[in-house]
Amino acid sequence: MCTGWCQEKCAIVSGGRERRRGKGQILYSWLRMFFVFAALWGQATPQCPDGCHCSWDTATVLCSDAGLREIPEGIPTETVSLHLERNYIRNIPESAFGHLVHLRDLYLSHNRIDSLATGALRHLGPELRLLDLSHNQLRQAGREEFGSTRAKTRLYHNPWHCDCALQELMETLNLEPETVNGIVCESSVRGVGEGSRWDDPGSQGEHAGQPLVKLLDSGVNFCSLQRKTTDVAMLVTMFVWFFMVIVYVVYYVRQNQAEARRHLEYLKSLPSPRKVPTETDTLSTGF
Repeated sequence: MCTGWCQEKCAIVSGGRERRRGKGQILYSWLRMFFVFAALWGQATPQCPDGCHCSWDTATVLCSDAGLREIPEGIPTETVSLHLERNYIRNIPESAFGHLVHLRDLYLSHNRIDSLATGALRHLGPELRLLDLSHNQLRQAGREEFGSTRAKTRLYHNPWHCDCALQELMETLNLEPETVNGIVCESSVRGVGEGSRWDDPGSQGEHAGQPLVKLLDSGVNFCSLQRKTTDVAMLVTMFVWFFMVIVYVVYYVRQNQAEARRHLEYLKSLPSPRKVPTETDTLSTGF
């Protein structure tokens, strides 16, 4: 039998074990809660695109000088300022910025952008304040690519081909005033009096090297030049087709005349058929 001292000792040992077991369960519960919160925090915190640096307090994504050749994936939806300048980006697909509804500043300067997909910038949110496309390789652009954006836009230092579509775009964009003179025509549509388009295909047009805004202010209308050129081309095409029809008709008539003459000569060359005496001719001879 266990004495009172033994029972007391056993109770102390059992109580220590219970306390250690309770502390272990509490520690396990805390660790489990920590891992749950860490997982939830990882899911709630947006990820920064590869090669970029993100400043979460200002919602700024810095991807400058990152050697990018295309718009990076995974740009956080909450981005307010996006820097993509000084990379090797060549084109902007239509879905590149569709999810950036809070974007205010978009920097795309000093890239190699030479084409914009139809509607590439149309999906930018109404909060956009600045769109920088300067120092790229853009030659042509129209309202379809930019949509109805009212952001202050920089388009200088691009090898622009000045035509009717570019003129209409300039009239709708909110161009940055201090940079408009840098929008220079590297080439332009040719007027009716500039000679044949086919004789000198390398000609850049009489307005090459001049700022587009100054040309428009001086009264140059590229849409009018384009319509005149189109009318002349259509007139020349119609004349060529009419000439070909006339030549074909003349050839057809002459060919038929030659065939008719040969047929007539053939008929003349045939021997005359002898007249077979009939019963009437015999009776008249008898009387």
